[in-house]
Amino acid sequence: MSDIQNLQTFDPFADATKGDDRLPAGTEEYIHIRVQQRNGRKTLTTVQGISANYDKKKLVKAFKKKFACNGTVVEHSEHGEVIQLQGDQRKNIRQFLIDVELAKEEQLKVHGF
Repeated sequence: MSDIQNLQTFDPFADATKGDDRLPAGTEEYIHIRVQQRNGRKTLTTVQGISANYDKKKLVKAFKKKFACNGTVVEHSEHGEVIQLQGDQRKNIRQFLIDVELAKEEQLKVHGF
């Protein structure tokens, strides 16, 4: 019997705490947009670092309607509330956040393969 490789634990937020990068002038912190492989061709997009001033449930509702996907807000032990969306929505979310002026382009960090 062979070992199953995709059952290993993987923390997609591990690299968020690494590095000592300086933030661009005028920004408080970065917004991280990541993609996680689920099984087969299925992926999950996570958005972490959106300010607490914004209602994440309303953002998810807008994302779901605009990108025709499902999504939710989950509580992460280390990073607080994180938005999860079905599929690879990295480019869509990045463009949406810039278009509605929720974040500047230099404030967004897109991670993934």
